[in-house]
Amino acid sequence: MPKLRIATRKSPLALWQTEHVATRLREVHPGLEVELVPMSTRGDQVLDRSLAAIGGKGLFLKELEVAMQRGEADCAVHSLKDVPMELEPGFALPAILARADHADAFVSNRYGDIDALPQGARVGTSSLRRQAQLRARRPDLELLDLRGNVNTRLAKLDAGDYDAIVLACAGLRRLGFDSRIRARLDAPEWLPAPAQGAIAIECRDRDDAIAALCKALDDAPTRTCVEAERAMNRALHGSCHVPVAGFARLAGSGLHLEGLVGSATDGSHVRATADGPAADPEALGREVARQLLESGAGAFL
Repeated sequence: MPKLRIATRKSPLALWQTEHVATRLREVHPGLEVELVPMSTRGDQVLDRSLAAIGGKGLFLKELEVAMQRGEADCAVHSLKDVPMELEPGFALPAILARADHADAFVSNRYGDIDALPQGARVGTSSLRRQAQLRARRPDLELLDLRGNVNTRLAKLDAGDYDAIVLACAGLRRLGFDSRIRARLDAPEWLPAPAQGAIAIECRDRDDAIAALCKALDDAPTRTCVEAERAMNRALHGSCHVPVAGFARLAGSGLHLEGLVGSATDGSHVRATADGPAADPEALGREVARQLLESGAGAFL
């Protein structure tokens, strides 16, 4: 059996996710040799500015895609929430793994949840989506930029730079930091980023043999939900420049999607929900986007 080379970012979380994929691939394809190809991306290197200011989450993918084009790697592993709504031409996502915890985590050494924070407390997050929802709930808070990997962000909190920070539950749990989660920020009151908690494998769209190997890890229920969320985001032309949140869940043969578009400046926002057949997540995503735009989402976009 051939050797599979997986490109990955070098952050502890990215390496955990890629090791997880490698382990799963070895389990379903006994005898498959899997090698990690760790790389540094521009998104990892530039930490003094927000992602929106330096070009968006796609900066976490570019170098990994170049490595695949050059033949230095066969596939790449990503947090799906970092993958742009439109893939670069020539690439595909043959596998989306079963989603982990989709929720955001409120992390603080002194306070139990957002409502327990004192007036004017300092909260760290660079996500415009999180800022919009924080401002809507607590306009008095001082929201401060927070970049870097999970370990770096926790260290900044522990150093006293912030009273609280907001991170993804999935990342904390994967790195063994479950105990740092003081409160889960969950739907419907609080919506995650589209596809948050899901890991995706990307490969060149003509690499049928590689795609077939990876496809064994694809989780159909997760793919259905995240396709609805990403379709909504695509229809809104959402990116990390825009505070867009969305969460879909299956109920029998049906699919329920909730979406939010807001302002990171003043917390004003619009929400929409809709139900549709699980067989057509794209249509449901477009419908929620249409409702959001009708409700005035264009002002935030």
